[in-house]
Amino acid sequence: MIQIIKVSRRDFLKTTSIIGGGLVLGLAMPIRNSVGQATGQQGGGMATLNAFVHVGTDETVTIIVNHSEMGQGVYTSLPMLVAEELECDWTKIAVQAAPVDPAYNHPQWGIQGTGGSTSVSSEWERLRKVGASAREMLIAAAADTWQVDKASCRADNGKVIHSSGKSLTYGQLAEKAANMPVPQDVQLKDPSKFRIIGQPVRRLDTPGKTNGTAVFGLDVTIPGMLIAVVARPPVFGAKVVKVNSDAAKAVPGVKDVVQLPFGVAVLATGFWPAKVGRDALEIVWDEGPNATLSTEGMREQYAKLAQTQGAVARKNGDPLQALPSAAKQISAEYEVPYLAHATMEPLNCVVDLRADSCEIWTGTQFQTADRNASAQVAGLRPEQVKIHTTLLGGGFGRRANPQSDFVVQAVHVAKAAKAPVKVIWTREDDMKGGWYRPMWYDRIAAGLDANGNPIAWSHTIVGQSIITGSPFEEAMLKDGVDVTSVEGAADIPYKIPNILIDLHSPKIGVPVQWWRSVGHSHTAFVVESFMDELAQAAGSDPYEFRLKLLANHPRHKAVLELAAQMAGWGSPLTEGRGRGIALHKSFNSFIAQVAEVSVTRSGDVRVHRVVAAVDCGMVVNPNTVAAQMESGIIFGLTAALHGAITLKDGRVQQSSFNNYPLVTMQETPNVEVHIVPSKEPPTGVGEPGVPPIAPAVANAVFAITGVRIRRLPIRPEDLKKA
Repeated sequence: MIQIIKVSRRDFLKTTSIIGGGLVLGLAMPIRNSVGQATGQQGGGMATLNAFVHVGTDETVTIIVNHSEMGQGVYTSLPMLVAEELECDWTKIAVQAAPVDPAYNHPQWGIQGTGGSTSVSSEWERLRKVGASAREMLIAAAADTWQVDKASCRADNGKVIHSSGKSLTYGQLAEKAANMPVPQDVQLKDPSKFRIIGQPVRRLDTPGKTNGTAVFGLDVTIPGMLIAVVARPPVFGAKVVKVNSDAAKAVPGVKDVVQLPFGVAVLATGFWPAKVGRDALEIVWDEGPNATLSTEGMREQYAKLAQTQGAVARKNGDPLQALPSAAKQISAEYEVPYLAHATMEPLNCVVDLRADSCEIWTGTQFQTADRNASAQVAGLRPEQVKIHTTLLGGGFGRRANPQSDFVVQAVHVAKAAKAPVKVIWTREDDMKGGWYRPMWYDRIAAGLDANGNPIAWSHTIVGQSIITGSPFEEAMLKDGVDVTSVEGAADIPYKIPNILIDLHSPKIGVPVQWWRSVGHSHTAFVVESFMDELAQAAGSDPYEFRLKLLANHPRHKAVLELAAQMAGWGSPLTEGRGRGIALHKSFNSFIAQVAEVSVTRSGDVRVHRVVAAVDCGMVVNPNTVAAQMESGIIFGLTAALHGAITLKDGRVQQSSFNNYPLVTMQETPNVEVHIVPSKEPPTGVGEPGVPPIAPAVANAVFAITGVRIRRLPIRPEDLKKA
């Protein structure tokens, strides 16, 4: 149960930078989540204090946002939830990033963090309650001032208005409202009365990003700060044997060279001398057991594993018995590579480490884990570590590292340097020595009866576990199955009586973590591509084939129908183009996409148009939903057409955008987004746009060339013959 409480101004000012008087409201909520306990949070039903809204005497309403803004629009969508119930003037809204504190924990995770497309869905109720409570306290303050019944007063656009017509502004009432009792059972507005939620509100973070006042991690400078660039192992797990730093120390501007558990850092007065100094280091490495790792070797290992049954993630009926008896059987192997996050803003972290405190400035998705890990390295208590969350120049999961790698490394550097530091990763540093979306190998087989109906489905998945060895293992690894490895495969909605989904999680010395849409990023490609193969084997239209298997899933069916209708499925196409369709549910949202493509004689794929239909429950800001679908489609298209991290002799072969290209503006298709009206609570939109685009494009390529794409990225050499 969430309980609304008041926060003392003293406590509020201790954790935020807001000054001035007014009304401060917070929440008390129990922490019982196993993830929170696993990461060192105190639990056991302890109530924690929180503060999300400040109504100032200057009329400004400041919303403290506990989710990181990385381009997904939470600095607008979350304040909309408060403002709707508070009945405040939207033009008076200000936003501030929450400090790291258990009070700002994710209501479902029990730790402070941003990810899983959960920001709006997780805060849907509690932020509206904060707004509604503040509204009631302001009304109570006005009624007490006028000595009238509260029922004769109403709140509207930043004022409390009496039935007689007199009014007081929120700023005039804030101080008195702070002394009013907190209502415990506030009535939330009926959605039919919403005036902000559901409207296409312009984003509050856009002005700062266009006039240059927005602060990203790279913008942070503190007095006495040195810049550090680190020489990291050329092979994962390699150790430093010997260092000659004479040439590095001779570079003008270089102040020091320090050896660390994970490499060697060069400290300088600026980035360039630090980088030149780093490049001048002479280091002898013990490359260790991963020196022979190669993509081809792993591929052979995965293919062998796929011939055997792994840990069972789902079993319905007896597919191994039903498959041989099918009138028609088909099978296929699919492959997808490691992928980098390739954020536009390279990783960076500023640390000011003192004897009794540690202050950190960075763009992070995982404040609680970062604080706890930093405290351990610094030899401090977690409450002695303060994190300032800046804007993120792209996250995609990279800045939610379970081991807090880039933050912990920065604390190590500051500790060795005995000075404030900003550690900057070059793009090459992260691409060659970062953390990746796992490489996957899938073997899938199915059987049709004499009428073309699927009767058996068997899907074996091989790939590294993200969860194993992380603080989330206890909560997210069940009976040998990492739930993130099989999501989107173990829950396929199609009506098939016999289903087996199993998983192998080989241990490979390549660091892996979540990448935008996590397991769905590969399972959607496999499932929806093979569903097309099954439709072809049945002699059916791919859209009609899916539709008849979704009778018990109306929300899946609705987006599929809407996407097909808006794309003109079945209507004539421009000569030389083909259409492909795909459907996927992820993060509790339902998405269908239709891609329209052509293929050149040289085998290059051009995607001309993508039509997307989305059911994400009740929409808070339709602008955000459309933007997230568009960005997800472009992000997923990059992976489908270009994305691949490969290894040879233990070394990552890609280094930057020259050999790990992104989809360019010229390659970007026209994207149309259509939203299914819904009265259900909001669900995720940050990631669900990614998974369906690869299979939609691959299925369209098949429609125009007859070549089935079973390996990503799509390679021109596979299409030249078509």
